[in-house]
Amino acid sequence: MRLPLFNPSWSLSVKHQHFIVAALAAVFSLPALAAPAGVMLKDPYCGCCDAWAGHMKQNGLEVTSRIEQNMAKIKDERRVPANLRSCHTAEIGGYLFEGHVPADLVKKVLKDKPKIAGLAVPGMPMGSPGMEGPSKQAYQVVAFDRQGKTYVYANR
Repeated sequence: MRLPLFNPSWSLSVKHQHFIVAALAAVFSLPALAAPAGVMLKDPYCGCCDAWAGHMKQNGLEVTSRIEQNMAKIKDERRVPANLRSCHTAEIGGYLFEGHVPADLVKKVLKDKPKIAGLAVPGMPMGSPGMEGPSKQAYQVVAFDRQGKTYVYANR
């Protein structure tokens, strides 16, 4: 018995036809253009980091959390400029996201693939993702490269 998907002149065995159909089914059942999974490196005592990871998840970006005892070392190794540092550092799709960067800007970077190392929201501004509260302050999202050059990527 031959499956109608294949040309009878191919002379594939039924076993091979079933294997090919199963492989195609597996490929086509994958989520289309799934966002890359990321890891958030954080201090064990910070709660707002988990709120930021929740914001990412609500926006379709899966971020797992990993506790690190020496965040300064993590940031030094990844060349996050000292003046841009915040409470957590995430690695998603080959980019760094330092602090409370909004999900829409993470998605924009992943889509546009600019020649930067990542984005940062210095400090922990009230009203940024994960720092929601009764008040909101304006803040900047800053792009940075591996050489330490920076520019304002967005104002929020």
